[in-house]
Amino acid sequence: MEKIDHKMVKVNGINMHVAEVGEGPSAILFIHGFPELWYTWRHQMLSLSSLGYRAIAPDLRGYGDTDAPPSPADYTALHIVGDLVGLLDLLGLDQVFVVGHDWGAAIAWYLCLFRPDRVKALVNLSVAFHPRNPMRKPIPTLRRFYGDDYYICRFQQPGEVEEEFARVDTARLIVKFLANRSPRLMVVPKAIGFGGNPDKPVTLPPWLSEEDVKYYVSKFSQKGFTGGLNYYRAMDLNWELSAPWTGQQIKVPVKFIVGDLDLTYNTPGAKEYIHNGGFKRDVPFLQEVVVLKDAAHFINQERPEEVNQHIYDFIQKF
Repeated sequence: MEKIDHKMVKVNGINMHVAEVGEGPSAILFIHGFPELWYTWRHQMLSLSSLGYRAIAPDLRGYGDTDAPPSPADYTALHIVGDLVGLLDLLGLDQVFVVGHDWGAAIAWYLCLFRPDRVKALVNLSVAFHPRNPMRKPIPTLRRFYGDDYYICRFQQPGEVEEEFARVDTARLIVKFLANRSPRLMVVPKAIGFGGNPDKPVTLPPWLSEEDVKYYVSKFSQKGFTGGLNYYRAMDLNWELSAPWTGQQIKVPVKFIVGDLDLTYNTPGAKEYIHNGGFKRDVPFLQEVVVLKDAAHFINQERPEEVNQHIYDFIQKF
């Protein structure tokens, strides 16, 4: 980890923390999800930099040591993609490989929609492309299908979930999220809460160390969770602002990797879309879909060696 360099840069009106390692001619931009940081990519950065790539992983807007504007309106896909394009410009990189996970995968899809000229090829983990449906605004649709206790719906009211999180030990909360292996929809009634039963201990999975948890806790204790939650709160605004791209295909080479226990893969309709032609229709240069057996949502940390190899096998073609 001491090989990884850290710096602060000013992009798109915010101060951004960036981790970087390697000096190869080809660069890989890693985009993290929730509730994560640049740190989620530690295994991939060290592995791929050793294979001759320049690995770059920012803390996204609202996370870690990067600025966190308070308003959800400052967290649209246009803002986040703007931050990343500004970072590439600052680093003098015309085109990069992109690897995204969770919200980072969603942002990577938007990056490919808005600026495909900046992406050589994409490896996305866990979250498949969701083409904009002009007839269905996201949050009301999720409420109708999954109810008010569905986690994304629970995240919507500013301050409400933050108060709930504050009543739970941050380490417990981080482990509850990262170690979750249930493929079922995440429905969390207020009576139960995101911390679950406080008397029931949470166990670290073998791929997550006490040191890892301490790092996450140190950053989320400083910054809080509002920045990350604001990505969910901007979903309807993203839907409105992305109207000009309705029907637009993803026109970059893509490899998609997901765990068979991932809750996103087990959302109703997801497997049918991914495997029965819909995904390939909307992402015509989709070259590979990999389903990792007995793997859950945070596959880049849970199964790093396999994920590293899958990323390398794909990008070394270009």
